[in-house]
Amino acid sequence: MVVRRTRRAVAAALATGLIGLVAVGCSEARTPVAAAVTVAPGEHAEVLATLPAAVDGAKIVVGRQTAPHTVTVYVDPRCSYCAKFEASAGTVLADEAAAGNLRVEYVVASFLDARTGGTASARAANALRAAVDAGDVGDAGDAGDGVEGGKFAEYQAALFASQPSGGAEGGFSVDHLLRIADQVEGLRSPSFDRAVRDESYRSWVADSQKAFEASGVGGTPTVLVDGTALPGGDALYDAAAFSKALRDAGV
Repeated sequence: MVVRRTRRAVAAALATGLIGLVAVGCSEARTPVAAAVTVAPGEHAEVLATLPAAVDGAKIVVGRQTAPHTVTVYVDPRCSYCAKFEASAGTVLADEAAAGNLRVEYVVASFLDARTGGTASARAANALRAAVDAGDVGDAGDAGDGVEGGKFAEYQAALFASQPSGGAEGGFSVDHLLRIADQVEGLRSPSFDRAVRDESYRSWVADSQKAFEASGVGGTPTVLVDGTALPGGDALYDAAAFSKALRDAGV
């Protein structure tokens, strides 16, 4: 999906009142929702472990490239509403991607760093990017559609479940990011640890933030289905309501 098309879709949605995300979402720094290191929900851990991920420019794509629908999700690792989204609607997206019904394009923003100081979002985004290159999802990557392995889906779920509280400067420290990675089997390795410590994907993180800015999206989480924005509000934080919203959007 090209940025120009996304920008038009979001602008149209804003004009018609489809996105309620400035009021119910992260458009500025808010108090994070958790501090502990937490694993992904047990009933979805197996699904997450099967999901392949690949980097496509400034996006991370989860699921099969041949899936008939594309869901684009804009998130910031420090956004507490994104954590709520991942714990509810995120499980729906994982199930749908595993079933081959859709693929998910994640644009990982770090705009909350600029608004409140610190580099917590950027550090977390760098670690998420590193997780794409780690591990192997086994048979799920054998569909011949160009999507490879990785531990991104598992790590992202654990990262948002372990979203830190406290000041911006200390959030998502290197040590915290690595302790979260300990919860994902097969993720920790010398190369992954080095990428997290050295912020090896700093330029990718900057490009992803630029893609967020160019999209015209004003807050996170924002969700598009095949280029059209889903309504915001509570539907993004309730699995049943989000599933219905996907059906209504033609998925």
